[in-house]
Amino acid sequence: MVDFVVMTWNVENLFAPADGAPEEEREGYGRKLGLLASVIGDAGPDVVALQEIGGEDALVDLGEALGGSYPHRAVSAFPDGRGIRVAFLSRHVIEETEDLADFPPGPALNVSDLTAEGGAEPVTRMGRGALRARVRKEDLAVDLVTVHFKSKLLSFPRPWGTSFAPRDEDERAQATGVALHRRAAEAVTVRVWANELLGAGDVPLVLLGDLNDVPEAQTSLLLNGPPGSQIGSGGFGRPDKGDASRLFNLAPLIPEGRRYSRVHEGRPELLDQILASAGLVPQGGDGLSPSADALVDFRDRLPSVRDDPAEREGAEAPDHAPVVATFATR
Repeated sequence: MVDFVVMTWNVENLFAPADGAPEEEREGYGRKLGLLASVIGDAGPDVVALQEIGGEDALVDLGEALGGSYPHRAVSAFPDGRGIRVAFLSRHVIEETEDLADFPPGPALNVSDLTAEGGAEPVTRMGRGALRARVRKEDLAVDLVTVHFKSKLLSFPRPWGTSFAPRDEDERAQATGVALHRRAAEAVTVRVWANELLGAGDVPLVLLGDLNDVPEAQTSLLLNGPPGSQIGSGGFGRPDKGDASRLFNLAPLIPEGRRYSRVHEGRPELLDQILASAGLVPQGGDGLSPSADALVDFRDRLPSVRDDPAEREGAEAPDHAPVVATFATR
């Protein structure tokens, strides 16, 4: 029997200090690396998917803080405008990697964004690229895809940069619609990619990352694939022909009192999610069910965040909790 453990964690703006950075900044960065390494080391995942990595240097530093126990790494080639991206650290050799950023053709992918002048411009790719890594533990090969979808945080382009305050309610309404449309387009793009991966062979798939909405949101639900048979539904336990195309969201397996990974204005939300294909979520009586948890007690308490990102500058502990899942396979 092989136990395969995965973790996803938005580590919030993990940037290596620039050359000549103040000693205080370097010390804070070191303390943050120590916290991340302690939590990851205690959980002991085979692979950890990371969001908001500031590049290769930060990923290398985190690997070193883990004492070399995660010697294999992969980082997305497609950061957002702030330079953050998704990445993997793995105990096992990463046999393949693949980047995804461009939207495929299709009516759901005709997306526009606001311009600084109040007009519209087409959007043709994800704001932060997704990344696939294939790893193998003993005789178990797994494809892992990590994502970081468009945030619900609204920003408004200006000739001088970006504002987080709208000119008026019309602009706020337009920006809200754009953010939702972009997140939906990113989810569609990843689901189309998952269709290709699931149809290519027998390698199970785990999709994990910061979806920036709750499991009940449509942008999360469309990742499931064909409706029916999800964990906790009446159809689960009755395999059908759609299972080969499904991804099963493990959110219902997290204990109810811990089923969140971030707190927004006092409201707990499970933004960080793990979905797995049927090969890792057996529905018959002879299979071993996965387990899942949100490590919300990795610090004294998760902070209640608001919509002003400046309030989090210099924070040494992420505002997201890591989410872990264990798959037991025969």
